[in-house]
Amino acid sequence: MSNKLIPSAAVERLARKAGAERISADAVEALSDILGEYAEQVAGRAVKYTKYAKRKTIKREDIELSASE
Repeated sequence: MSNKLIPSAAVERLARKAGAERISADAVEALSDILGEYAEQVAGRAVKYTKYAKRKTIKREDIELSASE
C-alpha cells in the first residue's frame, strides 16, 4: 500500500526502541502502512467526537478517547 503517512526513519526508530536490532525495508513499509491505517482510524473517530461536541478543533482528549476504543 505504501501510503507514506509515516516516514521510514520514524518507523525504524520505533522498531529499534521496541528492541529490534535490524528491520528489513519490507517490514518498515508494512509497519508504516499499519500505523498509517491505525492513525487514520483514530483521527476519524476523533473527528466524530469533535463534531458531537460542536467544536471544530480536535483536542487531546478526543484523540485519547478514540485511541482507547
